[in-house]
Amino acid sequence: MTSPSAQHQFAMVAGEASGDLLASLLLDGLQARWPDMRSVGIGGPRMLAHGFESWWPQEKLAVRGYIEVLRHYAEIAGIRRQLKARLLKEFPPLFIGVDAPDFNLDLEAGLRSRGMKTVHFVCPSIWAWRADRADKIRAAADHVLCIFPFEPALLEKLGIAASYVGHPIANVVPMVPDRAAARTALGIASDVPVVALLPGSRRSELRYLASRFFAAAALMQRSRPEIQFIAPAIPALRAEVEQMLKASPMAGKVQLLDGQSHLALAACDATLIASGTATLEAALFKRPMVIAYNMHSLSWRLMQRQQLQPWVGLPNILCGEFVVPELLQDAASPEALAEATLSWLASPDKVAALEQRFATMHEELRRDTPTLCADAIQKVLES
Repeated sequence: MTSPSAQHQFAMVAGEASGDLLASLLLDGLQARWPDMRSVGIGGPRMLAHGFESWWPQEKLAVRGYIEVLRHYAEIAGIRRQLKARLLKEFPPLFIGVDAPDFNLDLEAGLRSRGMKTVHFVCPSIWAWRADRADKIRAAADHVLCIFPFEPALLEKLGIAASYVGHPIANVVPMVPDRAAARTALGIASDVPVVALLPGSRRSELRYLASRFFAAAALMQRSRPEIQFIAPAIPALRAEVEQMLKASPMAGKVQLLDGQSHLALAACDATLIASGTATLEAALFKRPMVIAYNMHSLSWRLMQRQQLQPWVGLPNILCGEFVVPELLQDAASPEALAEATLSWLASPDKVAALEQRFATMHEELRRDTPTLCADAIQKVLES
């Protein structure tokens, strides 16, 4: 079997918690194909558990929104320059950019122009917004690994080589999540309504959403005192979440978890959740949700100009309609968030229909992603 190099080395960058999960599943396939491989670059805790060598903390790149990125631009650009120089010096046979297109595509283009082969894992959402990225992707990537079935044909029309590898998270989440086991693990009774609060995995998301979510939870609890609230927080940001919670009306009334977002989604009856990859995870757990987002007003205006379709949440994009509510920017008031979440708890028939819709989606996204990724990467290496 072909090895990637004498050093068996891959370079990778995954810029946030969702990318860390995607990259860890990719590493499963690469390590099965090349057991003595070395992986280096920038990654998170799941990648580190695979023996990945992270040269910078992943949290340095976990910034979202135009204004927020501008505030950290100098540091992020400096990391990219230093990383590019180190990679060109070590010159691994392949660089894999995992999501984080604003960081990775420019890096990939620079490395590819110097002769390094590059793969981008997760097609940037040019079908949703930022259609102008097509030229950048074409210059940056020898191959794109796509997680949605309609993407390869779209990219091929644009002259970009691509493969559908399924959505790796679809194989991680069971088709029938064990709610009873999740509640037992969290010490939650089986007969109480549970709402999971997921205000995001980035500091900038927490800044704009966490307080709104806690205020919405207070309104929900006022209406239905029996509701129990759980909130997973990534370890690096737990202290900040704790501070926001203490300053809210829900101080001492929310069970904070160390990460464990999948456990929270398995245990809950509904979730109030930030727009992003986590919404797809919630759909795979067959959970009703209310998708929310709020950001700097200038960032919001700029993003609206780029939007090509009416949906923001991945479950709605994949279904082609608003199967779950989206409350964005000024619409994401605590009152509206609470009302929409409580509506799910009061609508069992509607929830059952949504669960069936999400089960069909789950089946469509299940593939042997690690093996398909390794197959595509081997072809790039041998080309």
